[in-house]
Amino acid sequence: MTKKAIYDVAIIGAGTMGMAAGAFLAQQNVKTVLIDAFDPPHIHGSHHGDTRLIRHAYGEGRQYVTLVKRAQQLWEELEQQTGFNIFEKTGVVGLGPQDSPFLQETIAAAHKYNLPLEMLTGKEINERWPGFSVPDHFIGCFESESGILYSENAIRAYKKMAITHGAQLVAHTPVQHIDLHDEQGVKITTEHMTFHAKKVIVTAGAWAANLLPDLKLPIQPIRKAVAWFEAPSKLYDAVNFPAFFVEDQDKKFYGFPSLNGAGLKIGRSDGGQPIDPNLQTQNFGAHESDEGDLRQGLELYLPRANGKLKQGKTCLYTLSADNDFIVDFHPEDPRVIFACGFSGHGFKFGSVMGEVLSQLALAGESQLDISIFALSRFGSGSKTLRPSEF
Repeated sequence: MTKKAIYDVAIIGAGTMGMAAGAFLAQQNVKTVLIDAFDPPHIHGSHHGDTRLIRHAYGEGRQYVTLVKRAQQLWEELEQQTGFNIFEKTGVVGLGPQDSPFLQETIAAAHKYNLPLEMLTGKEINERWPGFSVPDHFIGCFESESGILYSENAIRAYKKMAITHGAQLVAHTPVQHIDLHDEQGVKITTEHMTFHAKKVIVTAGAWAANLLPDLKLPIQPIRKAVAWFEAPSKLYDAVNFPAFFVEDQDKKFYGFPSLNGAGLKIGRSDGGQPIDPNLQTQNFGAHESDEGDLRQGLELYLPRANGKLKQGKTCLYTLSADNDFIVDFHPEDPRVIFACGFSGHGFKFGSVMGEVLSQLALAGESQLDISIFALSRFGSGSKTLRPSEF
């Protein structure tokens, strides 16, 4: 028998952005339901893999700096409010040739926003952190105030906050259809339940295009591999070694110091395999490149960490056509808000995007400038309409 429930806001996809939005809404006494195909945190989404970097001098574009600074503030507040370990200030060093466009944008962002950024030569990098072995022509951009986010803990913290303040979480419930033409509000159909809501936020990650097929969202899910390798603790433990990324022409890596003996973690930010998200499984090693590409990075830049494979995992990137986020109102129905295409660099923004999405749902606009994320930049005709109040 079909059940019916009516909510102020329904959130489809309770992962990184959705769970945060649910927490912000619930704290404001908004009747909220979070619907997820799994039970976050889980192994199927983009938050999987324990840790994420947070950087402030932003190589993807200085237009992100205001957002990431607010995100940092909100992550620290969440840690204080919930007691979960969320942020660790290990510092982050960016490595690559001096003419790397990414590093040059990192430097420009630091200058524009007066962010602390220490510049190092290749020799200085190797001397300060003997775990690295980089060429002399490399430079380093070291942010001492940045570091690591514990991604799955962050989801748990927002989940606790949302539920504590009255949000309903409906797990293991894939959404089958969103109907914009129902008289009782936006209708959300699942196998066993039907929901009605005055507003809907779609934060379904790799599944967003399937749920909003009429928008032809320019996104592509990509299967990515990460792994942890046995590495000498005196070189690679977090007390001695920073988080890092490498931007070296056609080789782009990122990684984390060894935390609690887990081993040095490394991933590749480029490459990967296009995938149907419904076929994503934890099958690290299914491709030779899963371990092979990561060992290439170790051999080139961190040879002393090229030890025994301790564990490997896979996760999903959802790449937009230009690698920038997509956040907007549905062009035909402003009751529906969507956020997707976070392109492998979005997790750090989860806190601030939760705040932004809650503002869009309640006020029809955000207090932060998100105009660069409009769907209309792809020629899709988004109207950025203001939804009616509750």
